[in-house]
Amino acid sequence: MHRHSIEKWQQDHDFVITNKRGETRTRYVLLLTTVTMIAELIAGTLFGSMALLADGWHMATHVAAFLITLYAYRYANKHANNPAFAFGTGKVSVLGSFTSAIALGVVALMMALESVERLFSPQPIQFNAAIAVAILGLTVNLVSALLLKDHHHHSHDQQQHHLDHNLKAAYLHVLADALTSILAIAALVAAKYAGLLWLDPIMGIVGAVIISVWAISLIKETSPVLLDGSIDKAYLEAIQGRIEQDADNRIADFHIWHISAHHYAAVITIVSDMPKSTAYYKNLLADFDRLSHLTIEVHRCQDKDCLHS
Repeated sequence: MHRHSIEKWQQDHDFVITNKRGETRTRYVLLLTTVTMIAELIAGTLFGSMALLADGWHMATHVAAFLITLYAYRYANKHANNPAFAFGTGKVSVLGSFTSAIALGVVALMMALESVERLFSPQPIQFNAAIAVAILGLTVNLVSALLLKDHHHHSHDQQQHHLDHNLKAAYLHVLADALTSILAIAALVAAKYAGLLWLDPIMGIVGAVIISVWAISLIKETSPVLLDGSIDKAYLEAIQGRIEQDADNRIADFHIWHISAHHYAAVITIVSDMPKSTAYYKNLLADFDRLSHLTIEVHRCQDKDCLHS
């Protein structure tokens, strides 16, 4: 039985974002947003404002998003070393962001349908009360944005800064909600002083469009990570050049894919007339710091033409 240490050949599989400060601040924002959401939904129903209801429903999506954000932090850290996950739980926060995007899309559709109905069947609005609640919502959104503004985190060695997609999703949620609150206030003021009652449901539609744009953007950002998308072409070509410009090496097979939002794994098969150890080739790529998990397979070329064709 092999009794020697094999630690130097083992690679880390913990690619989880640890952001305790962001997690704590997300809890504060969740509490603020939940209270404001309830107030706006009740006020929008009682005062007959579709723009206010749209803002309230928009806040409801943020409450769901913040819950997903907190759950993703907890689940990822709890299972960071679980061998059931081949490359750890680095994608959990990305999955949470993707889920938020789907929820946003559904709510945007509901808001748009309700706004169109109100456009053709307007209802009376109690402007003063509705405007007051909308201003309260905007204030909460701005405070929440300040709490979540710093959505970067340090890597384990504290030498690199990475974007925390989980916290960024929460931050952009409150920014989008702040914009929706501004639209609601503008619609209510215009309707009160200029008689533009149709502007209230129009702003509801605008809010739905804003949410839809955010949802699509978030899906585009997270989908490549969840689908094992490769690294950008220039980076990939730089890796290939580094190996093939060294001696007579040729790359026969080459795969790079996401194992978290900011980490990549790579499997490279090298053919060489005078092959060296895998440690040698790994050292060649030591400065490619986006490669967090690297597996190299080396073969001696049996056909002289295979290297110089």
